[in-house]
Amino acid sequence: MRRATFIGLLLASTLVRVAALPLPGTHDVPVWKVWSFAASQAPLRVYGIGGTPPTRGVLTYGDLTTTVDYPPMAIYEMAVVGLAYRAVLPGYPNDWRLTAAVKVPGLLAGLGLTLALYCGVRRLAGDERAARWAALAYWLNPATLLNGEVLGYLDPLVMLPAVGAVLLAGLGWPALGAAALGVALLTKPQALLVGPAFALLVWRRSGWGGLARGGTVGSATVGLLALPHLAAGAGPNMWLAFGSWSARRDILSGYAANLWWIVTWAVRAQYSTAAFGFPGAFLVPVKRILQISRFREVGYPDPRPIGRALLALTLGWMFWTVRRTRAVPVLVALSAFTIQAFFCLSVNVHEHHMMLAVPLLALAGALHRPFRPVFWAVSAICALNMNLFYGIGMGWGWAVPRTLTPIDLSVLLAAVNLGVLGWSARVLVREAAIAERAPDAAVRP
Repeated sequence: MRRATFIGLLLASTLVRVAALPLPGTHDVPVWKVWSFAASQAPLRVYGIGGTPPTRGVLTYGDLTTTVDYPPMAIYEMAVVGLAYRAVLPGYPNDWRLTAAVKVPGLLAGLGLTLALYCGVRRLAGDERAARWAALAYWLNPATLLNGEVLGYLDPLVMLPAVGAVLLAGLGWPALGAAALGVALLTKPQALLVGPAFALLVWRRSGWGGLARGGTVGSATVGLLALPHLAAGAGPNMWLAFGSWSARRDILSGYAANLWWIVTWAVRAQYSTAAFGFPGAFLVPVKRILQISRFREVGYPDPRPIGRALLALTLGWMFWTVRRTRAVPVLVALSAFTIQAFFCLSVNVHEHHMMLAVPLLALAGALHRPFRPVFWAVSAICALNMNLFYGIGMGWGWAVPRTLTPIDLSVLLAAVNLGVLGWSARVLVREAAIAERAPDAAVRP
């Protein structure tokens, strides 16, 4: 690909992404608006301060009211958005301009991640074509466009430091990588899923000394970012906010095309046979999320330990299988597989929670071609999963109809996703074995 074509494609995608910023996004976007407004005034009080027992901070903006359940780094970033928006528009109007403003950090993070993928692959592989492929695989990807600028999730804010951490570890800079991972953890706790593969990568590339340096710097980074809230007396309140996830998410699957969405479909169909008959009940689209509490009320076991056991067994087997490899692409793909397995097998998962696997697989695929088909499959699943439920934004439609197939298309997508997980495991095990037989071929674009 010529340099002019490469730059032209990047610019074209950037223009599309900027044009998508005013779109309304999902139900999360109004939450980001409240966070930006409150954090721009008192960022250290958003979790609440004090109370016996500690109380949750309740934030209000206009007729919107919510609480905070993300870590401090996300709040700092929303505070910057709020301060900039207030400086330009002191009245803080709640219109398309604020919608675009709260999406801007995701746009900037995506640009940063595109650059990081390009520079990182170029340095690791010494291959300009592979570096350009990595950049375009992320920036031209419909899944990343939908996730960030169209629907307004904050995933790009965690993807940049999390993928940066893996890149830095692969380059032999474990301390910097651990600092980046600390930033990712304090942006969104899902970054914790990258931790095991990151630690294995650091150990295989930099030894015990690298692990010690990384652990020290990473812990210091987390402590430094949390320190202002701790000093303000908001530590217990912040911990309460994080602990609310398990209690608040009383759901099998939050529109995630995974194992538990199939269970949701099957259970709802079972209890609808009286109204729709058999097999008609199994051809009705899944209209509502199934609560775990209701699932247990009708006689089924608590799915949480089942999901945890399935995830632990899957990841335990995979980590044990690839533990000897030093190949960076394999270990990067391992981090992506961890995200995939979590998404497919855990409860309380939402439709966008597999997105972190996309840039990780773009990195793995740029460094080693056999991972590229997995990258395309996971990207397509992520894009379709978000589009099936939200289209291109609330009230805008443009969703692929779930009634396009006799069985709800989202249920079929969940079944395909489980199949792709098994396929990903097979590819990862195969490439780990090849890399172990040829240890000098650590990076093979």
